Amino acid sequence: MEFDLRARTILLTVAGSRAYGIHTPASDVDVKGIAVPPASYLLGFLKSFEQVDDAARIQIFRDTLTAEEQAICDEIKLEGSVYNLIKFCKLAADCNPNMLDLLFCRDAEVRLITPLGEVLREHAPMFLSSRAKHTFSGYAASQLKRIKGHRRWLLHPPKTKPAREDYDLPERTLIPADQLAAARSAVRKKMDEWAIDFGDLDDSSVVYVQNQIEKYLSEVMATTDAQWKSAARGIGYDENFIALLDRERRYTSAMREWQQYQSWKTHRNRDRAALEAEYGYDVKHGAHLIRLLHMGREILTTGQVHVWRGDRDGEMLQDIRAGRWAYDRLVEHAESVDADLDRIFREGRYVVPKNPDRAALDEMVVDLVKRGIR
Repeated sequence: MEFDLRARTILLTVAGSRAYGIHTPASDVDVKGIAVPPASYLLGFLKSFEQVDDAARIQIFRDTLTAEEQAICDEIKLEGSVYNLIKFCKLAADCNPNMLDLLFCRDAEVRLITPLGEVLREHAPMFLSSRAKHTFSGYAASQLKRIKGHRRWLLHPPKTKPAREDYDLPERTLIPADQLAAARSAVRKKMDEWAIDFGDLDDSSVVYVQNQIEKYLSEVMATTDAQWKSAARGIGYDENFIALLDRERRYTSAMREWQQYQSWKTHRNRDRAALEAEYGYDVKHGAHLIRLLHMGREILTTGQVHVWRGDRDGEMLQDIRAGRWAYDRLVEHAESVDADLDRIFREGRYVVPKNPDRAALDEMVVDLVKRGIR
């Protein structure tokens, strides 16, 4: 990337916990921004720019921060992302929660804005649609899955590295490696035939449908194990071979779990680890889980995006972050709000359009790009 990112940035805001009003004095400072690159990056094929995440490049925005924020950056380096306007608008049109934050955050969190950035924020409501149901609940589901996974490791950490003998397997596989790989590939291919072709569905809809399918399968006990064995039988493998393949598969899965656990234990943030150990789950993830669900419900029922939570559910979110909510209470509340979101969406009780006016958004983006590359 060979252009002046600062000069090309049309909007930059404080992001993360500080934008939500649920930060602590020790919280780091993150920023998110939008830039219009030069014409050669938009019209040619030799240069490309989608986003910048490199902390070294983000430092150029340090002087836009408040004195308090700069002081934090003296201790913890400034991080963030700056997106190509076109990529940003594609994501925002799908109601990506992180992108909506830039459009709807308070003016108090804006650190840099040009006339083009002002146009974007003035037209922010154009990006809203019922897709918010899928993205906000989808992101929340990812948070809850992570919380549950970490809690499992906290309460029942793997004791020892898996051994082949634990799965009634010889020290070396009886099946040549190439044959074993071919058999696994065949079973995976058979299972893929059962997978849904999402076609041209946008990412937000795919997230929603996948979550619904996962809920359904868990209710009818259609586990991955059952699907795998059914696929192997469908290929025509005999029961003995299927049993051997299954033991190899379960050993590989256990080894992967062990490696993920070791990586998590080694690389997790020390302060977050202390909180997990004290409260039994990642309270920061817990706060963001509830925030996402509440924001999704607000968008559907009011058509408004309240990024700053301080005067809404901020006290509740701070309580969660401080460990004042038990794990069971957190999960129960999350599942209740998610169920409410499902009902609102299913019954069509939302006030935002079903889909954004993409033609109008595209027209606006074309105009902004033309003005930005001059």
